[in-house]
Amino acid sequence: MASSSSFLLAAAALVALFAVGSCGAALTFKTGPGCSATRLVLIPSVAISEVEVKEKGANDFSELKESPAGTWTLDSTAPLKGPFSIRFAAKSGGYRVVDDAIPEGFKSGSVYKTSLQV
Repeated sequence: MASSSSFLLAAAALVALFAVGSCGAALTFKTGPGCSATRLVLIPSVAISEVEVKEKGANDFSELKESPAGTWTLDSTAPLKGPFSIRFAAKSGGYRVVDDAIPEGFKSGSVYKTSLQV
């Protein structure tokens, strides 16, 4: 009995290690240089495409422009209103939405962690 118990314990430990090792990191968005009341610059922690944000109280998402450096920018003539929800296409396929990903008082250089695992 002791040998089968030891085998089961070892197997359970391996399964636990595999499960922890296979978990991805949380998706983060860093606000890049040049952010202001009328400009939002996002730098995602993973490759994504077709990025859009929805301002607080807005009915629709606004498309961000991608730069060659992998940053995403929204320029507005009116002050931007956070918090912002982000909708994007994952490079692995499918669309994702993160509600209230960027808070109202965002600042350049801040990192905002989401609940999505990548």
